[in-house]
Amino acid sequence: MPGPTSDFTAAESRVGAGHPGRARRGRLLIVGCGDVGLRVLRLLAGRWTVFALTSSAARAPELRAAGAIPLIGNLDDACSLGRLAGLADRVLHLAPPAATGRTDERTRHLLRALSRSAPPRRLVYASTSGVYGDCGGARIDETRLPRPANDRAWRRVDAEAQLRQWGRVSGCAVTVLRVPGIYAFDRDGGHPRERLAKGLPVLAREDDVYTNHIQADDLARACLLALMRGPAPRVLHASDDSELLMGDYFDLAAELCAMPRPERVARAQAAERFSPMQMSFMNESRRLDNSRLKHELRLKLRYPTPREGLLAVED
Repeated sequence: MPGPTSDFTAAESRVGAGHPGRARRGRLLIVGCGDVGLRVLRLLAGRWTVFALTSSAARAPELRAAGAIPLIGNLDDACSLGRLAGLADRVLHLAPPAATGRTDERTRHLLRALSRSAPPRRLVYASTSGVYGDCGGARIDETRLPRPANDRAWRRVDAEAQLRQWGRVSGCAVTVLRVPGIYAFDRDGGHPRERLAKGLPVLAREDDVYTNHIQADDLARACLLALMRGPAPRVLHASDDSELLMGDYFDLAAELCAMPRPERVARAQAAERFSPMQMSFMNESRRLDNSRLKHELRLKLRYPTPREGLLAVED
């Protein structure tokens, strides 16, 4: 059916304008080619030359089978990134920061490597909606100022700032996608049934928080469209249409998976059963407005709410 892949095909043909009889084959570098990157590769289906940076040589066969040319390099080791300069005209940056500190040195190393030659035309970065901190359940758009509540979110704020500054200096069009919780039935560690199977509780309704979601294949489509026509410099919420309390999300998953609903507990009890990191997700409540995603990228969500997406598996 018509959708982002057909949009991509039309846009791809325009890339070759000025080359009669043929379309110029695009060159894409995916940095951090995990689950979402592999889904982007499936959408591209060999249309472009795609390079995938990985720090693990053991992943090379998997990436090659998916249609990418593996490049061995480690974002923690700037000296290993020399081959990236001038390699691609578009970059999809999906790599997370390191696990400690308030700055993202991995992004800094990447940008230094890309700056050794002519910059790419476009760079799309997958950030996190966690940069906003707690919004008290308010519905927010991208004009809301970040108020990170932990080092993990500060690292993302630092990465975004680096990328915006680099885009201004280099002329590369940088688009930032702020991504909430990613789920898919076929995503390792990314489906609520796994938590339900462990019998973990959720917050009582009076203590509950709003959470936001995006199905992994819809996120891959958003990444692809941003690579083709993402507004820059611009931030967009890569989120679906749902406005669910966390407990209601897991209740829905239990219903769809024919599993028992999770126990509801007060916040004080939850703090005794979850790690500080797990509790940090229960201390932030917000509802993301995704108007820019739908109007500026013209993305038609295949899974507008988790009810459509929780059990879906793409061919």
